[in-house]
Amino acid sequence: MHPESLINDKINQLLKENRLGKTSADKAFESRLFDHLPLIHRLFGEIYSAHPAAEDQFFQLIVSLVQGHQSREKALIKRDQEKAKNGIWYLSNELAGMSLYVDRFAGHLKSMPDKLPYLEDLGVNFLHIMPIFESPAGESDGGYAVSDFRKVDARFGTLEELISLRKKMHHQGMYLMLDIVLNHTSHHHEWARKAKSGDSYYQDFFYTYDNRWIPNEFDAAMPDIFPESAPGNFTWNEEMGKWVMTVFHSYQWDLNYTNPIVFREMMENILFYGNLGVDLLRIDAPAFIWKKTGTSSQNLTEAHTLLRLIKQCVQVATPGMALLGEAIVAPKEIMNYFGTGEFIAQECDFAYNATQMALQWDMLASGETQIMLNAQHEILKKPYGTSWITYTRCHDDIGLGYDDYMIAQAGKDPYQHRKFLKEYYSFSGEQWMSPARGALFSSNPKTGDARISGTLASLCGLEKALIENSPLGIDQSIQKILMMQAHSIFLGGLPMLFYGDEIGYTNDYSYQNDPGKSYDNRWMHRPIIDWEKVAKAKTEGTVENRIFSALKKMLQIRKQRDLFSDLSNITWMGPHNIHIAGFVRRKGNERVYCLYNFSDQAAYLTWYAFREQGEGAEVLLDMWAETEYRIGPDHEYLILAPHGFVILEPK
Repeated sequence: MHPESLINDKINQLLKENRLGKTSADKAFESRLFDHLPLIHRLFGEIYSAHPAAEDQFFQLIVSLVQGHQSREKALIKRDQEKAKNGIWYLSNELAGMSLYVDRFAGHLKSMPDKLPYLEDLGVNFLHIMPIFESPAGESDGGYAVSDFRKVDARFGTLEELISLRKKMHHQGMYLMLDIVLNHTSHHHEWARKAKSGDSYYQDFFYTYDNRWIPNEFDAAMPDIFPESAPGNFTWNEEMGKWVMTVFHSYQWDLNYTNPIVFREMMENILFYGNLGVDLLRIDAPAFIWKKTGTSSQNLTEAHTLLRLIKQCVQVATPGMALLGEAIVAPKEIMNYFGTGEFIAQECDFAYNATQMALQWDMLASGETQIMLNAQHEILKKPYGTSWITYTRCHDDIGLGYDDYMIAQAGKDPYQHRKFLKEYYSFSGEQWMSPARGALFSSNPKTGDARISGTLASLCGLEKALIENSPLGIDQSIQKILMMQAHSIFLGGLPMLFYGDEIGYTNDYSYQNDPGKSYDNRWMHRPIIDWEKVAKAKTEGTVENRIFSALKKMLQIRKQRDLFSDLSNITWMGPHNIHIAGFVRRKGNERVYCLYNFSDQAAYLTWYAFREQGEGAEVLLDMWAETEYRIGPDHEYLILAPHGFVILEPK
């Protein structure tokens, strides 16, 4: 590659050749380019300096950034500028999200604009549309086996309809989030088809081998991701006459990022998404994008280098787009995806707070908070300027991905505790007293590991209560649902509801009759929305109304207080009661106490817990129940109802 002294001259020449103009937007782009150029050059060199195509691909990458900028709509450039004026726009307490499948929520992209008023009524202004780009029916993995990164699948609509929806959303003050699958493509993708035909250029886009020598080296250290449905990490392709790496499913071919052409091609896809008007791009499975024999091929240093390079390029060409790294990894490991060392807060802007999500389910089953508190020393390391996606559940399974030592420190045997949780949430009969109805996903008989499927409502007992026609059971399950949602909404980060949860959808077992889905029980918590059921949210006293109206109120409360912005302003309260999780959110002299009783019995909290925070207050107003509490002496208590919660501010 060229030395630093020659880079600027070469790039100035490229700018002239690509006819970069002298508008204010062009000048701003050029300024950003040269500001970020040293890091782009350095990071690219760390990965690719020894590759014979490195020099050519580096300058091709710069051309891609120029073309990405030139393709950006004026309205999006203006939106970039407005976001920049607002500081770190995505930390705002005014954002509230929902994740949904277009076809299962609205039927079609062209129907989505008609559903926006429903979302706005709830208080949702940030929409995560699950994968909609072309993927083969029956081999789509829920849309994560992409055969064309730039073509909306005809099942959902057209690219023009997506752009039209985005424009309407932006006009109404809403934000759009889409996925990009960096780790792999469908084996029907053009690159894979050309590789199968014998084209060596495209075979180098993937990990392909004539024999098992190197695949065996990889397999010796790489775990199985789906040991039941897709064991092993390589698949023999008869057309190509080679083994190809397929970490997730046999129809998903892993991209080879040791090839700089692959990186540049995928970077162009990222910029394409940015120019669709995406506000937050969800990078699927970033932990897997770099592979190395003798390792698990997860969370490797080179993967982080690639993510940092992506971040630098995005800041140059599509600066209004934030990045979410979907890394569902151990609590300590997740922090690295925000960036480390000189790159703190310069890698991914968001990550899923999957640890806290799983710990909520731990607390709900056990009624105890100690394990959750044992994890906070890791979770609170998130750097300022980055944010969490907070949630009770998502489209994926619920993994119990926190560390064994956190369980052991609570005086529990990790193996037995995890076994208890799996039995509690799976409808297996082992925990016959449990009201939860879920199922185990990706159970590994070798390790005993398994994850959990099921809707929020079914896992909280609503399905069982409705079957048994138990008014008390229904009341108890709704209270659990609301407590779990309140915990996520007020915790910090961007709260992301999962569609259907806002009206209490229970498990949908129809997936069992679909050959393309029957092997994957996660489809039980991905319902097809019945809009007649949705209409019940307007009828006082229905289950749908009770849940919808409560969530609406929670989001209203959150938007009324700036201290619910992600200002890294959370302090956990002392564990005076093993059943109560409590934290304080602060901004200046303002503070709010959020307390949750995870027990099915009333829980008592000494008033000393508030004095312990070192701030005087005599009267507290519960913004949720709109009642007042007078702080009493230390030997008296705040009493929380079973699965009750309070959102308290000093009056």
